[in-house]
Amino acid sequence: MVVCGDDGLAHRLAAELRGVYGEQVTLVVPPSERGVRLPVVGRARATTTALLDRVTAAVGRGGVGGAEPVGAQQVVEAAEATETVLAEAGVERAAALALVYDDDETNIRAALTARRLNPRLRLVLRLYNRRLGQHIEELLDQAAALAAGGGDAAAFDTSTTVLSDADTAAPALAATAVAGTSKVVQTDGLLLRAVERTPRPGQLPAPGLATLAVLSSNDPAGVGAGLAADQEPLLLPDAAAVRGATGRGTVVLEQVSYSGPALPPARGAVPFASLFSRRLRWSLAGMVACVIALAIALSAVTGMHPLRAFYLTLLDLFAIDDPAIGQPVGRQILQLLSGLVGLLLLPVLLAAVLEALGTFRTTSALRKPPRGLSGHVVLLGLGKIGTRVLTRLRELQIPVVCVESDPEARGLATARRLRVPVVLGDVTQEGVLEAAKIHRAEALLAVTSADTTNLEAALYARSVRPDLRVVLRLYDDDFATAVYRTLRAAHPRASTRSRSVSHLAAPAFAGAMMGRQILGAIPVERRVLLFAAVDVAGHPQLEGKTVGEAFRAGAWRVLALERGVVAAGREEPAAEEAYEDARAGAGGGLVWDLDDAYVLRRSDRVVMAATRVGLAELLGRRRWEPAGA
Repeated sequence: MVVCGDDGLAHRLAAELRGVYGEQVTLVVPPSERGVRLPVVGRARATTTALLDRVTAAVGRGGVGGAEPVGAQQVVEAAEATETVLAEAGVERAAALALVYDDDETNIRAALTARRLNPRLRLVLRLYNRRLGQHIEELLDQAAALAAGGGDAAAFDTSTTVLSDADTAAPALAATAVAGTSKVVQTDGLLLRAVERTPRPGQLPAPGLATLAVLSSNDPAGVGAGLAADQEPLLLPDAAAVRGATGRGTVVLEQVSYSGPALPPARGAVPFASLFSRRLRWSLAGMVACVIALAIALSAVTGMHPLRAFYLTLLDLFAIDDPAIGQPVGRQILQLLSGLVGLLLLPVLLAAVLEALGTFRTTSALRKPPRGLSGHVVLLGLGKIGTRVLTRLRELQIPVVCVESDPEARGLATARRLRVPVVLGDVTQEGVLEAAKIHRAEALLAVTSADTTNLEAALYARSVRPDLRVVLRLYDDDFATAVYRTLRAAHPRASTRSRSVSHLAAPAFAGAMMGRQILGAIPVERRVLLFAAVDVAGHPQLEGKTVGEAFRAGAWRVLALERGVVAAGREEPAAEEAYEDARAGAGGGLVWDLDDAYVLRRSDRVVMAATRVGLAELLGRRRWEPAGA
């Protein structure tokens, strides 16, 4: 495996491939990485520390561009992944290549070069631009098919997978800030929600579609019952483990149908009600009522037809009628009143014109938080991650107020299009969070690129509202753990979560390098569960076994069966076809309520939840060890 990158995701991905999948990895990083404090990853901590020491020594010897083996890993130092560097890293012999540079253009250029060097190479690209990623994926797959001779391409896994760390981490970050929705995994036609449920005395939590984990006993009640405060969560437990976990909450899986909110009006298509303020609308309504009253009075005094009376009233209103000299006194009085109403109408019409012009001018400007707003999420930072999180929150129909210090941030255009209120200012300055209505907010989601800024905002928000739900994006894993434990101890009744984007994204990138279709990742405390679509064929742990027999506690669990993957010309038992049709329902593509006695066939494709080590064993790359799962 070859991993090329210039930030913490590259190192975390390399550690994931080595520590979980047991792969030989060549890491290509720029020389400047030696001065960056990199995040550590669980069991790969010692290896990463040794790696940094050897990289520093290589730089001191002037070894830029040279490869130095470090255990199961080689390090190649180069500013860019050029053809020479890729060849030196062994791309021509590699099974997979991950390009995770922060710049999209750098990744695309290196991918085109790598595909030319090795048409059978499995490629994984990190791209922020979704539309461009789709085109690049099709282009590289087509090039691989042509190089493999068309029909022979199917014999090799030369797939190209385009992922975004922002898209991978955004669902978990957004869902953590939403009450009642802790984690979400979304893919085409599939939306799953993982919900934390607290057991009631004498009752077991409802299992939902499946019980994903038993949480560690972190609350004081659980510790008082004799449970260890630092007890690790149990991932993918069996029924006996769930029943035996007294006083501990669970994470259960629910399937939800997504129905996004209506799109805001396009720029220029402004609703009529938003053109004028309520006070102006009431003023216009009062003027219309006065005109109608004057017309009725004129018709009653003179006995003329109501339509003619209304017409004469309008002429008097705009001062274009002849004076009522020699006419009855009532007619003269009504003409004077109509002229007075006309004078009052002039400033109202002027105000209407000015308000309409101001409305059209501010449709392209940023909205301010409305008065009385409450129960919203305050989002700090509108960079790559913040923009994706904002989009996901709006899809979940959650009110959001954004805070951004850079007036040229890329997420401001998205906020303007979604008509989300934005406060421009430095969050560390006094009054900025108050302008975002932090005292009435439901949650604070700090996803700026600076750990200290996120922490300072969280501490200040907690001083304003001690029970505020806080979600932090922190780069350093040790720092995130320390902050999480300290805030949890200081505010035991408030919800505190610390999340690292590379921590959430690395498992999905690693799974794609192994050739698996990763649907998403759900964090469970400081651990991660992966959701993948797996073909039963070629996996002896699944093929020919029942759903109950295929379940391995702490490693993997079959959640759903994907229909429509049947080998051509194969005859299937009519009973099983009827079973699938009945359970899938009309238009259903996934069978969720699988019977434990259902036998998985070679042609089936299943959706599975798995730990990282469990997925590695399923790939046949590493022996499963219960103690390390």
